[in-house]
Amino acid sequence: MAAISQIVAHVVTADVEHASTGSWIYLGLGGREFSLDTHGIDFSRGADANFRLGAESNVKYPEYNDPRTPPLSTEDLSHFPVYLRVETAGGGPAWCLEWVSVTVDPDTSRRRRFTPPCLSGSGREGRIWLDTGYGKALYLRPADDPGPRR
Repeated sequence: MAAISQIVAHVVTADVEHASTGSWIYLGLGGREFSLDTHGIDFSRGADANFRLGAESNVKYPEYNDPRTPPLSTEDLSHFPVYLRVETAGGGPAWCLEWVSVTVDPDTSRRRRFTPPCLSGSGREGRIWLDTGYGKALYLRPADDPGPRR
């Protein structure tokens, strides 16, 4: 059991019409939820963004979106689901997600990676729309391959 010091969520919004969202996007991991929000344009059409939580954080409210406070451990990863969730807001709340990869402690030997089982390939079948009317969460599973998809 080791303390988690950093989480990196690599999120790609699809490059299709109306894919952008102004909704809140949350990452669930280790029994907690973290807000994926920076000062940039995070979920605009075609955006390819990395959200760092904990060490070297780049998210808003880093002190509240930190896996070190209260501390999460790698043991927590096997007891709780890992997921992305949309909390809809604004005039264009739907979001089209093309890819997500979540890596825990990426620069250590404790590295663990999670990816969606359903997003593969390209085109319509390789992405998912999230919104109140179609489902607001996408669950991830441990990835066999620790390397990036892209």
